[in-house]
Amino acid sequence: MGTYKYSAEFRADAVALARSSGRPVSRIAAELGVHHETLRQWNKTAEKAERPKAVAEPAKDAEIAALRKQVRELEMERDILRRAAKYVAGETNW
Repeated sequence: MGTYKYSAEFRADAVALARSSGRPVSRIAAELGVHHETLRQWNKTAEKAERPKAVAEPAKDAEIAALRKQVRELEMERDILRRAAKYVAGETNW
């Protein structure tokens, strides 16, 4: 068995047909002459391509986590400086 290459247009048409018809993917794949898993993968790839922000979500989550950590550190530093200022003010009787 060899590897078959299908054009992007054929893939797009096959995905559109699979989505628009209420028939099972295996039946549509058989009619088109492709394996049902191939058509399923094309559907999956098309869905991912339609949701580009889903790919960026992990990057945003990581950035948010890093920023939250930075905020905690800055708040801790601020509290330390406040305590030090109160201590110094108490020592000098201002």
